[in-house]
Amino acid sequence: MSRKILFYSIVILGLGFGGQTRIGFAQENANAAKPSTQTEPVDDIRTKWKPVEAYHLDFSINEFEDGKKINSRQYSTNLNSNDSSEIKIGTRVPVEEGEGKFEYLDVGTNISARIGEQRGQTVLTVRADISNFAVPEQGEKRDPHPILRQFRIGGATLLPLGKPMIIGSVDDPNSKRQYQLEVTVTKLK
Repeated sequence: MSRKILFYSIVILGLGFGGQTRIGFAQENANAAKPSTQTEPVDDIRTKWKPVEAYHLDFSINEFEDGKKINSRQYSTNLNSNDSSEIKIGTRVPVEEGEGKFEYLDVGTNISARIGEQRGQTVLTVRADISNFAVPEQGEKRDPHPILRQFRIGGATLLPLGKPMIIGSVDDPNSKRQYQLEVTVTKLK
């Protein structure tokens, strides 16, 4: 009879421990489901949950000679915050490197823009690479060694809204010409 009592005692104790284990597990899961009492810094929450904003960018590359505007080219793109965009217009020119090997040069206009966050501020970063043939006839015939002239304007600034802003300007060292990169940013609704 003592063996039966011992057997039943072991079974009851086993069930009791098994039940406690399950209760402990359930309490662990219940605690995990409760919201954390730790708070994140306000800036981190705003950055994580800040809604995406859309912008329209109008670029203008203006050419001046002796202070008078002689040419202007317009480009535009739409861009979301924390994203980048690129406008690329031009020609790929083959240049012979050696026996049947060619390298391709991009000749034309390449504008890249990015709108992002820096220290809680919305910042516009722009880069423009502009190149053309120093002698326009080179583009019409296949010259193994074309002479290109190029300039690059780039910069970063707080996001200007609604008014034209000059990102940068350069003087052409071979003439009295000056080139300016201008941008106007409007917020889309």
